[in-house]
Formats: sequence, C-alpha cells, structure tokens
Amino acid sequence: MKKLLSGFFVMAALANLASCTDNNNTTLTPNAQVKVVHASPDAPNVDVTANGNSVVNNLAFRGSTPYAQLAPGQVNIQVRPTGSTTAVINATVPLLAGTSYSVFAINPVASIGAAVTVDDLATPAQGRAHVRFFHFSPGAPAVTVGVVNGPDLFTNRSFNDQNSTTSLQAFTPVNAGTYNLAVRLASGGTVVLNVPNVNLEAGKIYTVYARGIVGNATTPLGADIIVHN
Repeated sequence: MKKLLSGFFVMAALANLASCTDNNNTTLTPNAQVKVVHASPDAPNVDVTANGNSVVNNLAFRGSTPYAQLAPGQVNIQVRPTGSTTAVINATVPLLAGTSYSVFAINPVASIGAAVTVDDLATPAQGRAHVRFFHFSPGAPAVTVGVVNGPDLFTNRSFNDQNSTTSLQAFTPVNAGTYNLAVRLASGGTVVLNVPNVNLEAGKIYTVYARGIVGNATTPLGADIIVHN
C-alpha cells in the first residue's frame, strides 16, 4: 500500500456554495461532509483522519461511514492500516462548503487509490427514490445493470468510469419499490451477478456498487448498497 490516492484532486460537478445567517446577522459557512467507503478487495482494515482528527477507525472491506462534518477548505486526509503509524495515503484536498462527497477506496492493495464523488442529496420527489451504480470490481469487464424482466437502469458501465465521465455520478430517480436486479456483461448479455430484493424506499438515496474480484473465492464479485440519507 505505497501508492497515494490517484485522482484524489479531481473534484467533479462542483455544487453551488451555500451560506446561512444567525440571529446576529453573522454569516456562517456551512460544512462540507464526507463519507468513506472501503471497496479495496484485499486491503486490510484502515483508520482515516482529516486534519489529524479521526473520521473512522478499523474500517473493513465493504464498510462505510456516516457523513463526517468537516470545515471546508484544504483538508489533509490520511489513511493508515489499523494499528500502524505509517500513512499509506497522505493528501491535502479541497472541500467545498455545503457539498457532500463520498470517497471510495478502490483497486487491489498493490495499486490502491480512491474514487471521489460529489453526492447530490436533494430530496426525491414523492413516491420516488434516487439510485446510482458504480463499477468497482477490478479486472471485470463493462456491465449493464437492469431489472429482471424489466428495463435496463445503467448501461455499459466500466471500472471507475464516473471518474472521467462525471455525469455518471448523478442519481437516477426511480419509483420506490422492491427490485430484482441483474448485472450482465455489456458485451453478450451474460448474467454475472443477481442482486435480488433490493428495497428502494420513497425519499431515500442509494448507491449500488459492484465490488470484489471475479473468480476470487475470498472476495468474490458482489454488490453492496449504501443509503445516503
């Protein structure tokens, strides 16, 4: 784990700055907030700090944190294997006021990096949920995600493609309900993963992400769901 975060400084889809005022007419700068997700399939548990303050300790593969409230500006992020004093990631990154971010640790440990996304947490319309999909299974080909016996929701998604195509960080509105999803190879349509009984509640915001390594018995290909609100 000797590589620093690749692409950590690329912040996409910058949101408008927000502000609020107290009763004394003093302008208050709203925080940024950051969620951390461990999606590196063979990395050990990690501790994460921001400006020296703990964000999470002992975060395991597939684990995620609540949003941490951080003062906006240049924030130093460090990641250490749990129990170690050596930072394997040490980067200073810009965070915008009033903006929400998710930081996904991705790739095998030998090439560990991060995918940083901007999270639009606007409330879904009545009876709707918001959902998006990220491909974080290293070495797996491009996939399409669709409803079994229904429409495709996310087509031809390749590994970490939302990093270069920032529009793919956006959430898609769908009707609330329970869905059986299938992940298929974008080329040929073979189903490589079934994700049954995905309950998308009205008013909720979700990220579904593919993780693990195809053919690996310890960390096989799978999918996890994060609830953002």
